[in-house]
Amino acid sequence: MKIVECPRDAMQGLPNFIPTEQKVAYINQLLKVGFDTIDFGSFVSPKAIPQMKDSAEVLNRLQLSDSRSKLLAIVANLRGAEQAVTLGGIDYLGFPLSLSETFQIRNTNKSIAEALETVENIQNLCVKNSVQLVTYLSMGFGNPYNDPYSPELVISFVEQLNGIGIGIISLADTIGISNENNIALLFDSLIPAYTNIEFGAHLHAHRHGVKEKIVAAYNSGCRRFDSALMGFGGCPMAEDELVGNIPTETLITSLNDLGVGINLDMKALEKALLMVSNIFQ
Repeated sequence: MKIVECPRDAMQGLPNFIPTEQKVAYINQLLKVGFDTIDFGSFVSPKAIPQMKDSAEVLNRLQLSDSRSKLLAIVANLRGAEQAVTLGGIDYLGFPLSLSETFQIRNTNKSIAEALETVENIQNLCVKNSVQLVTYLSMGFGNPYNDPYSPELVISFVEQLNGIGIGIISLADTIGISNENNIALLFDSLIPAYTNIEFGAHLHAHRHGVKEKIVAAYNSGCRRFDSALMGFGGCPMAEDELVGNIPTETLITSLNDLGVGINLDMKALEKALLMVSNIFQ
């Protein structure tokens, strides 16, 4: 069972810049909790995501020696990936590949065809540098742009990614329109068919129905979940209204209710929760 805590996703769309010192203190506290992975920052254009312009400095000040958590950074092009792998300490790079042509252009200024080529180039870079690429299938459960969408389209993207050796694919509900049925349908179709791929759930959600989505994904075999404390976050490139992440507290409670043991330092988690209100103002 892998929980990926996502302070990067929680912070990226906020209008007021969070001082580097606050980011560092918060992420260092999260590193004490015992999450499998911390999605800590991104190496993208500071004009596009100004909140993440200090990711390299944040990385340099993280206390990694006493933490079992791995680090993940988001990139949008090969240049950002090349920067990230030279810094050290990063275990995963994440690339947002959209099923929606409109959103792919909006999010990374690339067509889907160009983005697929970028994924392959980044995958080759990751292999050479002993880093693993996580490909997020953005708009994985539908989109608001009237672009083509179907479960079969999702499967076709997975097949292409499998062909270039991608080992982790996270289905991303970028605007919070997933439900129990389409979550179960996709994971039930993909997980048994691609046993060499680790599938994750990056679900954005309004407060209602969050537990049901978690349960549906888990019961269909998903063992990798992205979340953020108190459900902050959302993609600033998707819609005007940010749809937050799954709250980590709800994820933990839901998994506990399912009888899933979660090996986390709850006292360290409580301290991190106390920091949230000062950071996400």
